[in-house]
Amino acid sequence: MYGKPSHIFPYFYPIQKNNMSDNKNQNPEQIARDKIDQMLIDAGWVVQSKKKVDLSFNNGVAVREYQTDVGPADYVLFVNRKPVGIIEAKREDEGFHLTSVEDQALGYAKAKLKYLNNDPLPFVFESTGTITRFRDYRDPKPRGRNVFSFFRPETLAEWLRKDSSLRTRLQDIPQLNIEGLRPAYINYIL
Repeated sequence: MYGKPSHIFPYFYPIQKNNMSDNKNQNPEQIARDKIDQMLIDAGWVVQSKKKVDLSFNNGVAVREYQTDVGPADYVLFVNRKPVGIIEAKREDEGFHLTSVEDQALGYAKAKLKYLNNDPLPFVFESTGTITRFRDYRDPKPRGRNVFSFFRPETLAEWLRKDSSLRTRLQDIPQLNIEGLRPAYINYIL
């Protein structure tokens, strides 16, 4: 079943069956991956199996179990057919320890992807399907923070068009020229 026609409402995507309620025979990691899949679909990504990859299908494609030189990454995110990030998936009961897998996720982000000669991927997520953390490794001091959902492919594409991350650009703000300003203005700004 499909939503409204995309030529009339371009932000409607095909409605996909939500498998989360039918998880009787699934282990906790499979349940978490189903939730992550749904979160990605809700954010405008197309989720594909590593066996049937078509990066031209959508401007945002998340490929499950993509092979790297250090092992398979749970998800690799492609925007406009270029790899931009990874998602490290963990079962829900590991949510309290999600920060402990940051090094593992970074390892996948720095790894070489199969068939590609890529640079390290800047955007890294860790998720249980309930708790999701995000880091932008273009930051001067990258740090994880909780987010409510995955970012849309268009958002990541816009961030990549900029030369540096927001935190880097904030560090490069020029000195304030105080010539001609009243002391009260200077005190307020500084």
